[in-house]
Amino acid sequence: MLQLPLVVTVQVDLGLLLVSLLALWTRLSCLSYPNAVVFDEVYYGQFVSLYMKRVFFIDDSGPPLGHMILAFGAYLGGFDGNFMWNRIGAEYPSSVSVWSLRLLPALCGALCVPLVYLLTLELHFSHLSALGASLLLLLENALIVQSRFMLLESVLIFFVLLTFFSYLRFHNAPKSSWFRFSWLLLCGAACSAAVGVKYVGVFSYLLLLGVASLHTWNVIGDQTVSHVNVCVQCVCRVVCLLVGPVLLYVFWFYVHLSLLYRSGPHDQLMSSAFQASLEGGLSRITQGQPLEVVFGSQVTLRSSTSQPIPCWLHSHKANYPIRYENGRGSSHQQQVTCYPFKDVNNWWIVKEPGRQDLVVSSPPQPVRHGDIIQLVHGMTSRFLNSHDVAAPMSPHAQEVSGYIDFNVSMPAQNLWRVDIANREAESEVWKTVLSEVRLVHVNTSAVLKLSGVSLPDWGFRQLEVVAEKIFKGHSGHLVWTVEEHRYGTSQEQKDREVELHSPTHIDVDRKISFWAKFVELQWKMLTVKQEGSEHKYSSSPLEWITMETNIAYWLHPSTNAQIHLIGNPVSWGLANLSLLIYLLLAAVYLLRRRRGFKDLPDAVWHHFQALGCVCVGGWLVNFVPFLLMEKTLFLYHYLPALCYLHLLSPALLEHAHTHLLRGAHRRVLCVCTAVAMSSVFLSYQNFCPLTFGNPELSANELQALKWRDSWDILYRRR
Repeated sequence: MLQLPLVVTVQVDLGLLLVSLLALWTRLSCLSYPNAVVFDEVYYGQFVSLYMKRVFFIDDSGPPLGHMILAFGAYLGGFDGNFMWNRIGAEYPSSVSVWSLRLLPALCGALCVPLVYLLTLELHFSHLSALGASLLLLLENALIVQSRFMLLESVLIFFVLLTFFSYLRFHNAPKSSWFRFSWLLLCGAACSAAVGVKYVGVFSYLLLLGVASLHTWNVIGDQTVSHVNVCVQCVCRVVCLLVGPVLLYVFWFYVHLSLLYRSGPHDQLMSSAFQASLEGGLSRITQGQPLEVVFGSQVTLRSSTSQPIPCWLHSHKANYPIRYENGRGSSHQQQVTCYPFKDVNNWWIVKEPGRQDLVVSSPPQPVRHGDIIQLVHGMTSRFLNSHDVAAPMSPHAQEVSGYIDFNVSMPAQNLWRVDIANREAESEVWKTVLSEVRLVHVNTSAVLKLSGVSLPDWGFRQLEVVAEKIFKGHSGHLVWTVEEHRYGTSQEQKDREVELHSPTHIDVDRKISFWAKFVELQWKMLTVKQEGSEHKYSSSPLEWITMETNIAYWLHPSTNAQIHLIGNPVSWGLANLSLLIYLLLAAVYLLRRRRGFKDLPDAVWHHFQALGCVCVGGWLVNFVPFLLMEKTLFLYHYLPALCYLHLLSPALLEHAHTHLLRGAHRRVLCVCTAVAMSSVFLSYQNFCPLTFGNPELSANELQALKWRDSWDILYRRR
């Protein structure tokens, strides 16, 4: 029976509450300042605008979840996408809610502080260590700067920390509670989100899988657990940590592609079929085109890997030079190239070899896989030809030309076999946009190929097309797609030239499935890379450890107010020192245990190992891969790794205080710790003007903040 009065007891962790409030204040206060584009906001802002306008784009730096989170913040503020992200420092108009643009990254950055507090507790360290770890994150100037703008590092760090916190919460929960698997579900979702924000999140995900695999192996070996229970637990782990994250990762792309249904500036990176599925652009051009290529069809042929811009098979009224600069001779026949622009000279007519007509018969006769065809250039009537003459820039391959009969014992060799690479049946019909076709030269078995080499001035710097005899598997350089297509009806050349500007309209549905779009988009994001370029503020990974460089994020146009990505030098140094001490301690412990000396009880030793697995392992997987990357890198790439070291420092101090030191040495350690934390705070306070851009400092004060000669701090003398 219900008894009155009802009493509710609430326990509040004041330390957690305090650091949470301070984190919200440091990350969210005056978020609209400066009211100008800050550093990489000029990069991410373009994608936010494209989301607002539902325009398709592709970004090779990472999957779409991070961009969607930024776009959601913009959506909450009523941003319509109408802002030109053309330069750093450009003022935001009053119609743009700067606060909402920066809200979600700032909120994620603030939540990282209490997450580190809770994560330290889940690692079985004291509340004092948890408070110390959270304070190190709270007072880390670089993390504050990176959180307060429309950037993605704070979002990535939040999901990475959430991954390990939720997994450890699951691992530490009572084994009899099935509710703990809700934490494992959250862990899988956080893993997927971390990878969905930036690809570097996969390194933390792999670390988590390694830890989970070890724990699962221990569960399998636990003889006190029934076979059925072991099977159920293993299946739950696989579903939550493998199947769930993969499905969620695909879901991010589903939302991305559902939102971005309009043609945009990045369409040209995608296949013709992908482009035709978007509203506007190529879909507008190809709408109503015939689906099946037939004899008499007028087509444009696009190379499937002409990156980063599209390229179409092309010819024009210009011949190869009689002799090249290196002395080699040519056929002096009409040039055939690949041209990166829409042009009437990109049109070709598919001709049946035994038939003279260049028009579509009635009924139309489809071209199928294995059929022999001729390709006639629409504007010059030259046949696509190849022969045993070396190509101009690729002498190992055959020249491809528009055949001219010079009556010099060089007969035409203009027959080509249609080989549909993605066919589903041997009698497959050649289809517009959908079919990926190899054109095999009948006389020599060479395959029409884009070499990718630019021709000299005599070839108008267009791309070389060759016939390659060595055919190794499915290569995109050998594959061509019909992009524009019409049924030819004019026999006379003059009438045909007019016809080439008048597309026919036959309604055909050419939608491709989500899975086909997902696979293509994923492949492009992983393989199509922007050309790397040096940046004034780029740096190498080894420079990050000692913070040799900084990044000027924003400079006031007329005063000395400025914002820099500079870490807290004291906490940065403590992080490096903690890493070094842990590695030395681990080496000593291992050597002594190998010799039979157990300095620590087994439970404490396992605890020390778990700390290293999460913190040192987390640092390694988020730092070492950058040593192998050939891309432009910046200091902010080090921030996820740095967070693991801030987590390590207080835990290592607690380990030393509890298990290594006694009496007076403990008191000395406490004094040193207090001095270190005071120094961290004073260093944070010292660099606050460069963190928040306020207050404005004089030239002498700015010069005093230049602790390293390699730092680039600008100032105006008055």
